[in-house]
Amino acid sequence: MKMFREVIQRATLVFVATAMWTATAGAQNPAWAKRAAASVFTLKTFDDSGTLLASSTGCFVSADGEAISSFAPFRGARAAVVIDAQGKECPFDCLLGANDTYDVARFKVATRKAVPVTVAASPASESATMWMLPYAAKRVAQSRQGTVARVENFMEQYSYYTLSLDAGSGNVGCPLLNERGEVVALMQDAASGADGKSNAIDVRYAAALSMTALSINDATFRQTAVDKAVPANINDALLALYVASSAMDSMQYVRYLDRFVAQYPTATDGYAYRARHKMSQADFAGADADMRQAVKMAEKTDDAHYQYASIIYQKELYQPEQRYEPWTLQRAYDEAAEAYRINPMPVYRQLQAQVLFAQQKYEDAFTVYQELSGTTLRSADIFYAASQCQARLGNSELQLAQLDSAVAMFGKPYVRAAAPYIMARAQALHDAGRYRAAVVDYNDYARLMGSRVAAPFYYLREQAEVGGHLYQQALDDIRRAVDMAPEEPMYLAEQAALETRLSLYDEANATAARLVQLAPEVSDGHLFLGLSLCLKGQKKDGLQHLLKAKELGHEQAQQLIDKYAQ
Repeated sequence: MKMFREVIQRATLVFVATAMWTATAGAQNPAWAKRAAASVFTLKTFDDSGTLLASSTGCFVSADGEAISSFAPFRGARAAVVIDAQGKECPFDCLLGANDTYDVARFKVATRKAVPVTVAASPASESATMWMLPYAAKRVAQSRQGTVARVENFMEQYSYYTLSLDAGSGNVGCPLLNERGEVVALMQDAASGADGKSNAIDVRYAAALSMTALSINDATFRQTAVDKAVPANINDALLALYVASSAMDSMQYVRYLDRFVAQYPTATDGYAYRARHKMSQADFAGADADMRQAVKMAEKTDDAHYQYASIIYQKELYQPEQRYEPWTLQRAYDEAAEAYRINPMPVYRQLQAQVLFAQQKYEDAFTVYQELSGTTLRSADIFYAASQCQARLGNSELQLAQLDSAVAMFGKPYVRAAAPYIMARAQALHDAGRYRAAVVDYNDYARLMGSRVAAPFYYLREQAEVGGHLYQQALDDIRRAVDMAPEEPMYLAEQAALETRLSLYDEANATAARLVQLAPEVSDGHLFLGLSLCLKGQKKDGLQHLLKAKELGHEQAQQLIDKYAQ
């Protein structure tokens, strides 16, 4: 009798346990579950050290490996892998799109044997039944059935679901399917509280995510170091390539460059960006190989030769000490000439002029710039470049004539874009001894630049004003420079010199004393302090400072000592 009661008790426990499982897991799997289960996988991500970081569930939505899951596992990840329904590891390829706010990601897996699940064309309605399908390796997991309790719209066309479904833990990213076996949503969280409610995001939103030209710089994508897809539109891809150069670390950037070249093998820019990166690593042979491949593959051969020439020119200009025999300025000139032969664009001719200037062939460079001034490239830049050729040739009049043409490209009243050319002409006039004309240009520059003008400018203009005998303006400017940079000994020395010249001995004495206190090792302070004291009749103290100036190596000190020691 006792044994019978124990058998009955065990049977009762089995019945209760079975009933509880049925209540949470749902009834028998739908007919489509076996095929749908083949699309479900586990996503695992890893950090920089290769340590497992996080995992999630997801599903394939195309036969060539396009997949969707949650984004959370990708935060801080450097690598990822997918384990499909057969338990096989499939390498992660790249992110195709992601959104951190809604915690979804679309990505590509390196497999051509994925079993996709069909994405439902329309959302589910309230009270509709859904089945959550968890991951299970080499078998079909028991689905969990639930009901849509609430539907909220976002972005006008997508749905966010609240479900009467106890999803259980570890099922984030699981697909939720309708009665036809079409995936409608992705599970976002497990049941919260005692109400047994879960949330899910519209799978159509996840499937529509894509990379744009600026995605790489987006806060979402900056959270992960896994590979990102190159945009499908070439114009977007070119902009993304530019953004990637500053938004990615070196390891990510190299892989992105390789991906771009593979996707757009006839676009010169991919080879050129990769060559520049290799050049920054002193891999000139690798850079050269890339550019030779660009010339071979490019749709626009002239552009390939032009970018090849540009890269060689930049290397010879900025890294001349690192020799790579095949690359010379003459080689850069020849590549630019070949580009011009294929397609006579003025910009190719401009590069030739730049190379000639770097070769110190200033007459030849000037001739090309004169030629370019009659083309669509006619600009202040072209006239400025021509002026620099004449400056190197020592012809100040022709230099100024070219700078006049550069400034003339801007009508009066001048706009700020004219400022660099006005400053260049001011300095050329200054160097040519035409001080008052230089001051006029300095004044125009100051008006254009406003508060951006700093102490060095006021010192420079003061020098021209002294040369033009505009002493009050000069005194105002040097004092302004000192006010803006009170710790700069050169400005104090210039102020003391000018005050002495203008017989402002008390002011000169105070300025020189300030300089001596600031920089006692600077001979100018002692010289002007000694001179101002002597001029005020305090020769004994003045001579002590003049002797100190001599001791510090000032060349004029002995002459003044001889004069005031009598």
